[in-house]
Amino acid sequence: MEQTVGRVLVIVPTYNERENLPMIVRRVRAAVPEAHLLVADDASPDGTGEIADELAAADDHVHVLHRSGKQGLGAAYIAGFRWGMAEGYDVLVEMDADGSHQPEELPALLRALAGGADLAIGSRWVPGGKVVNWPASREFLSRGANVYTRMMLGMPVRDATAGFRAYRAATLQKIGLDDVESQGYCFQVDLTLRTVRHGLRVAEVPITFVERTVGASKMSRDIIAEALWRVTQWGVTGLPRRLRRSRR
Repeated sequence: MEQTVGRVLVIVPTYNERENLPMIVRRVRAAVPEAHLLVADDASPDGTGEIADELAAADDHVHVLHRSGKQGLGAAYIAGFRWGMAEGYDVLVEMDADGSHQPEELPALLRALAGGADLAIGSRWVPGGKVVNWPASREFLSRGANVYTRMMLGMPVRDATAGFRAYRAATLQKIGLDDVESQGYCFQVDLTLRTVRHGLRVAEVPITFVERTVGASKMSRDIIAEALWRVTQWGVTGLPRRLRRSRR
């Protein structure tokens, strides 16, 4: 796989994931043996950072980025992107540490890049995609958020909030990361919108999303509120552009 898309770095942000991390690292290494993995740990008080150091000491494909504290998912990914691009990786992958993203499905994302995509999204809401062990309320929230996002932003992406995705390094360089301030779901929408607006190709690959079985979800009302506010703001400010495009 690496021969077709270049050097691959899988970025796994962590905060209190000591029970999940070793399993995820093993599965990633088995699914795509050529890929490297970067654990971006936000000073987890449960010792996740120390576990990551032990894994890195035993495997030269595993690296650790220690951050000073809990600064949010978006900031962790941007730090990981910058680290990866500075080290010369060609593909940067986002993946949760909690087991909700199946490492065994990563080759499908990389095949989408090899086929010409600039961003490959592991999508729950395209044919073939599904979620496991989610309550109806959570599925309704996610589906509704993505419908609202498509309506407000005019993007033909069915799962813009998805967090399992692979970017070409060239894509991230083109869309720019310096002024990204969004976090959580909103961070994913932000980078998807930037990719679409730059005329780059987004491919959605169906995945099975499995709700975590160990540890606590990082979802909060603040994350949901930020996403709603920012998507609405982007939709309003981008309306003149969409109207001009529709008149052509």
